Amino acid sequence: MTAPAVRKINSEKLKDADGIGAVEVGNTVTVYVRIKEGDKERLQAYKGIVIACDGTGRTATFTVRRVSHGVGVERVFPLHSQYISKVELESAGRVRRSKIYYLRRRSGKQAKVEQKRK
Repeated sequence: MTAPAVRKINSEKLKDADGIGAVEVGNTVTVYVRIKEGDKERLQAYKGIVIACDGTGRTATFTVRRVSHGVGVERVFPLHSQYISKVELESAGRVRRSKIYYLRRRSGKQAKVEQKRK
């Protein structure tokens, strides 16, 4: 059991649920990451499909996969990181698994995820 003081500190570090709601497996998202280069800071957009969500609380992470120049690239983001400025939902996907690692073996049209109906 964690002490109340530790729980309080952990809850203060969590981001509010505004931008986090887009992070569900199957969704296509754009993650804006703050990059420090020397004394300058800029935002870098990373667009791809969320293939996994892991952990709870402050240690929660999500994995985004995209294909760049014919090579699959996956990047794991801490959900409550100070370097993530926002997460935008591009399209909501409908999947029947909690981890969609099978997309790694697919290419082209087979690698698409069915869209949610409104």
